[in-house]
Amino acid sequence: MLHRTFVAAAALALTAGTAAAQTELPFTLDWRFQGPQAPFFVSVDKGYFAEEGLEVSIEAGSGAANTIPKIATGAFPVGFGDINAVIKFLDQNPGAPVTAVMMIYDKPAFAIIGRKSQGIEGVEDLEGSILGAPPPDAAWAQFPAFASANDIDVSTITVEPVGFPTRAPMLAEGQVDSVAGFSFSAVLDLKQLGVPEDDISTILMADHGLELFGNAILVNTDWAEDNGETIEAFLRAVAKGWVDTIADPEGAIASLIERNPAADPGLELERLQMALEDNVMTDWVMENGMGGIDPARFETAIAQIGEGYEFQNTPDASLYFTDAYLPEGGFKLN
Repeated sequence: MLHRTFVAAAALALTAGTAAAQTELPFTLDWRFQGPQAPFFVSVDKGYFAEEGLEVSIEAGSGAANTIPKIATGAFPVGFGDINAVIKFLDQNPGAPVTAVMMIYDKPAFAIIGRKSQGIEGVEDLEGSILGAPPPDAAWAQFPAFASANDIDVSTITVEPVGFPTRAPMLAEGQVDSVAGFSFSAVLDLKQLGVPEDDISTILMADHGLELFGNAILVNTDWAEDNGETIEAFLRAVAKGWVDTIADPEGAIASLIERNPAADPGLELERLQMALEDNVMTDWVMENGMGGIDPARFETAIAQIGEGYEFQNTPDASLYFTDAYLPEGGFKLN
């Protein structure tokens, strides 16, 4: 049974007598406890949060976009969510106290996953097809920009609203021709349902014209004003978890399975490795460090969002991301 919350109290053995009080810090993930979420549990098990004086509780999420209101309302001071959804949220809720402070997915996992047997092999096959899309899905939110970048006539596509739990089964059963989702989630969910790998097509939006970023560490800015050192400590511990995960993915999956014993270790290892290779360890990150962003690319990304979304206010990149809590040069992964 999936344990939705895991508390990392002072997991390290405390030496004789007393220990400094730990700062409690609730942290919400973007999704369930799966392979790509494993690095955060590595930071727990290796004692990196405890070393920074933090007692971090990690809660599962229900979608990368759904993290944002949890942060903005103060239900959680920190979380893991989609920066593109942050941009739209702040446009619709000016002054809301949320921003990104550490980029994790330099290349987003937004994708259209199709069945070759249903006629979907590339972008050109989407017109005239049936596309399953969960309304709150972060990948689906980027479809207008993706369609614009690829001159897709969206009027020819039948969009079938689907729930997160029914997305993969409907594609596996042939009720839709493709679905919107995160590549490392939808592809492996299909394989788990028995769909042959050679029948699955993955159209990664970042490989087809989108310059968008993906999931980042988000903070409540009101809380951040008085807790800058805590944020810096949290990010240091998070980075160490990712570094260790890259060095030992199998060990990271062991940390995951401790919290989600029902998960398939082999499947989650494959899911994690897809995220590392496709989304985290990009050429830019390996050269410039993890956590920061390319400002010029970010401006392009904001403009692309505007191709499928009508901004109510003039976009301001400084509202959506700050590197104020990162070390100069980011966190080195090698």
